[in-house]
This record gives sequence, structure tokens and C-alpha cells, in this order.
Amino acid sequence: MRIARLSALALAATLSLGLAQAQAPKLPQKDSYKVGFAQTENNNPWRIAETKSMQDVAKTCNWNLVYADAGGSAAKQVADVENMIAQKVDLIVLAPREEKPLIPAVMKAKKAGIPVILIDRNVDQKVAAAGRDYVTFIGSDFVDQGRRAAEWLVKATGGKGKIVELEGTTGSSPANNRKKGFDDVIAKQPGMKIVASQSGDFARDKGRQVMQTLLQAHPDVTAVYAHNDEMAVGAIAALEAAGKKPGQDVLVVSIDGTKDALTAIAAGKMGATVQSSPFFGPITCETARKYAKGEKIPAWVKVEDKFYDKSNAQAMMADGY
Repeated sequence: MRIARLSALALAATLSLGLAQAQAPKLPQKDSYKVGFAQTENNNPWRIAETKSMQDVAKTCNWNLVYADAGGSAAKQVADVENMIAQKVDLIVLAPREEKPLIPAVMKAKKAGIPVILIDRNVDQKVAAAGRDYVTFIGSDFVDQGRRAAEWLVKATGGKGKIVELEGTTGSSPANNRKKGFDDVIAKQPGMKIVASQSGDFARDKGRQVMQTLLQAHPDVTAVYAHNDEMAVGAIAALEAAGKKPGQDVLVVSIDGTKDALTAIAAGKMGATVQSSPFFGPITCETARKYAKGEKIPAWVKVEDKFYDKSNAQAMMADGY
């Protein structure tokens, strides 16, 4: 009888431990928090705007912000998170550079009892899951962004064209999903073909260099789809250097909604861009507060994005960053 009772207690303890391990760490309710923000890099307008949004909200959300810039290195970002764990922050806000390499960092934070909120990029959900390993992912629908860019291009070209696709950072969730959303639409258009697809690492100069090289192999390209505005602006420079007129000889469509992109649209050099908002500060603060109160947080807190083309780019210039 005693053995059976002890076995039942052991089973209950095991189930309780399993339940605890199956849930992301809690965030206690406090007047102020020590929050770690692990940024991917801070070398382009989108990232700079995102960092500023987090720094600004720290003042209003009563956060003591511990900031780290990984400088475009997944390994450095893992080390940054480990350093935040060592500093015993209350919460980690992570913008993961790539889907798979940042999973160990998320798991280490979980083991240390520190909740993690992912913003703007996700991790591989087959390995790490929202609600279990981290609180939630706050971000845009990258597949939908790619789809909207493709649908605009189909309409603008009448369903005909040879396309160069400039991909973002290899292995990152926006690059993977913006490619899927765009490619799936184009695959249904018999008159359209993606003649080349190569990573420009979300960087302006890299986008320019890649476009310059691809133009030599595909001088008859009629459209460019860039996974972000920085690469699109770089591609425009490469097109102009090759004697082509962007917006006339070659249509350019992109994603982000930066001021440079809106200016290029207003000038007729870029056709359209799908907004990908970098202003994560307020929504992250709100989500953290709800989580601390014990409210159920969805696995994905979606950010709604606008669309800019020649009809509204000039009027919406204030949206740019």
C-alpha cells in the first residue's frame, strides 16, 4: 500500500515536472524589469528604427534595457544571450538572425527560467515552440508580404517577365518565407519566370554587387524582386550603372517601407514596397505586461503591414524611416 502510494506521488511529481518543462518560464509582476534586447545588427535603416523603438519604449515601460548588437553574427548573438542570462535579466527580447542557430540560446534562457519574446524573425518551430520554449513571436506575415509583392508585379507586367530575385540572409525566416510567398504566385504565371535567385544578405551594397553580376548573365531581365528595400536600392544603382532605367526598363518591387524606398517610388524608380514595420517597442511592452498578468498569449502576435506604390508613396512619406 505504501509502495503504491509512493509510486503515485513519484508519478505526480514527474507529470508536474513535465508540465513545467512544457511551458515557457513565467514573468513575475513587478514595477520595473531588467530586459535584455539582443539585436541582430544595427547597420541599416530598418534595424536602426527597430532599436530606437525598443530604446524609446524602455523609458515608458519602466525597463532597464540591456542592449547587445550581434553585428550580423549568429554566434555572437548566442553569446549575447548567454551574457544576458549571466546578468540575470527578467526578460529577453530576441531578434534571431537565423532560424536554427539561435535555438540553443532560446533553450538556455528557458533552462535559466528567463522568458524570451521573439520579434521580427522567428526560430525553427519544428524544434522550438511558442508557449513551450519561448513566450511568442511578434512579427509580420512574411509569406503574405512575398505574395503581395508578387501580385503587384503580376498586375503591373500583365503576367509577363523575366525576374531576378534578391534573397535576404540565408536561413532567416523572412528570407525563407518572403521567397515562398513570392515564388508560389509566380509559379502559377506561365508568362513569368525567375531567371536567377541569389542572396544579397539584406544589405544595400551586397544587393548592388549581386545585381551587377546577375545582369551580366541575364541582360534581358525585366523585373527585380528584392526581399528588402536596402537590396532594392542597391539593385537600382546597379541597373543605372548598366545603362538601364529602373521603373521603365526594369520594374522593381520590394519589402520594408523605408524612406529611401518611398522616395524611389515617388521618383518612379521603384514600383512598390510592402511595409514590414520595425516599430516593435510598444507591442512588445504590451505583450510582456499581459504575460506578467497571466493572460494567454497567442503563439504569433501578428503585425499588420501597409502597402506603398505610386498612388500613396508621396503622401505616406512620414511612415518611412
